[in-house]
Amino acid sequence: MRQDISAPLAWLRQNVETASLAVMALIVTAIWALAELTDEVIEGATQSLDRDILLWMRVPGDLSQPRGPEYLQEILRDYTALGGVAVLTLATLVAAGFFLLRRHWGTVLFVLVAVGGGIALSTLGKEVFDRPRPELVPHGSMVYTASFPSGHSMMAAVTYLTLGVLIARVLPYRRQKIYMLSVAVLITLLVGVSRVYLGVHWPTDVLAGWLAGACWALACLLVARWLSRRGHVEPEQCAAAADAPARP
Repeated sequence: MRQDISAPLAWLRQNVETASLAVMALIVTAIWALAELTDEVIEGATQSLDRDILLWMRVPGDLSQPRGPEYLQEILRDYTALGGVAVLTLATLVAAGFFLLRRHWGTVLFVLVAVGGGIALSTLGKEVFDRPRPELVPHGSMVYTASFPSGHSMMAAVTYLTLGVLIARVLPYRRQKIYMLSVAVLITLLVGVSRVYLGVHWPTDVLAGWLAGACWALACLLVARWLSRRGHVEPEQCAAAADAPARP
C-alpha cells in the first residue's frame, strides 16, 4: 500500500515544481471547503448564522435601514457595481489590452477564455441551486436570479483574481506582484461584503462565490504556468531577469 502511494508522490516531486504543488493543495482545500459549505447550506444548517449576520448589519428596530450613515450606502452600491457584468467586461478588456501592447497574443486569448469561462461557470452555478434571496430586509440593489452562490462575488473573484495572478506573473519585482494581488483580493472582498450589506445575499452565498472564484483563479494560474513552459503564453518574470543587461 505504501509503495502504491509513494510512486505517484515521487513522480510529482520530480515533475512538478514546489510552487505548483502548493497551488494544487490550495485548490483541493478550496474545493473541499466549497463542497462542505454547499452541503451545509442545502441542509439548512447555516440559516441561523446567515440570519444573525444579516440582521447585525441593520439598525435595531428598523430593518429597512443598514447600519452607518447614508453616504455609506452609496459607497457600498458603488462597490457592488464592481462585480457587475459591464464593469467586469471593461476590466477584462483593459487587461487584454495590456498584454496586447506587449505583443503576447497567446496571453490575450488566454485572458479572454479564462475570464469568460469563469463567468459562464458562475452563471451555470446559479442555475443549479435555487436558493431564495433574503426576505428579512429590503433589497438595496436590483436582483433577478437565485441567491446561491453570489454571482457578483463569484464573478468578481473569477475576474479580479484571475487577472491579478496573470498580470502579477509578468511583473518582475515581488513588491509589484504583492501589490497587484492585494488589489485584486481587496476588490473581491469589497464586492462580496457590499452584497450582504445591501441585503441581496446571505453571507454564505458570498462565501461560496469567493471560494469558487478562488478555485478558478488558482486553476488558471496552473494552466498559465503549463502553457508558458510550452511558449504559448508570456513567461513568468522575476527580478533577476528584469535586471539582467540586454544582449548585444
